[in-house]
Amino acid sequence: MDILPAIDLRDDKCVRLLQGDYNRQIDYNDDPVAQAQEFERAGAQWLHVVDLDGARQGVHYNLQALKAIRSACDLNIQIGGGIRSEQSVKNLLDIGVSRVIVGTRALEDLQWFEKLVHDYPNQIVLGLDARDGMISTHGWTETSTTPALELAQRVSDWPLAAIVYTDIARDGMLTGPNVAATEQIARSCNVGIIASGGMSKLADIEQLAQLPLAGIIIGRALYEGTIDLKAALAVVQK
Repeated sequence: MDILPAIDLRDDKCVRLLQGDYNRQIDYNDDPVAQAQEFERAGAQWLHVVDLDGARQGVHYNLQALKAIRSACDLNIQIGGGIRSEQSVKNLLDIGVSRVIVGTRALEDLQWFEKLVHDYPNQIVLGLDARDGMISTHGWTETSTTPALELAQRVSDWPLAAIVYTDIARDGMLTGPNVAATEQIARSCNVGIIASGGMSKLADIEQLAQLPLAGIIIGRALYEGTIDLKAALAVVQK
């Protein structure tokens, strides 16, 4: 199980949106490269990056910041946000990203997504962002009628690198993860599940570490000091 510290990029800065609301933003660090290096010094091996501008608009806005992080760090990087074409996937893999997260386009065109996953085995991550159990898309600005669990089970046997499951209501709120929903998906799929949303204290990591998960994403709690990254890494390494 991996711990993936998160960098959410907006205008090339590290920020956090409360419950995915673009009007409820907290600014943390003007230098994403320095932030990534800090995570690396703490012992992280993975970095979770979200291009918030890209997620909303469907194009890459923060590519230069991503390239700078890739050049300055040896971290494995998985990135999501606005990735809606095979060319975008290829561009990101070509600059050294390890895994690419696709959300909106996967839901809109599952046949296209299935081909993408098989063309790039173990490099594509499905982003399942859920509000009340239903998948949200377009930077969490639209909610579909598709249950997250249903889609997760449908792609369970595909050669995905992982599925990132995010409970939007918990994301950025420091209220604790949705353990029940995360466990349900984790025990229903053959694909590794990465939990995201709501991590607030070390006890949350200890609780999720008991589940069959591939990883845990931590964002705001690291920036505000309610979770120590080294301590979280020690929990999952046990």
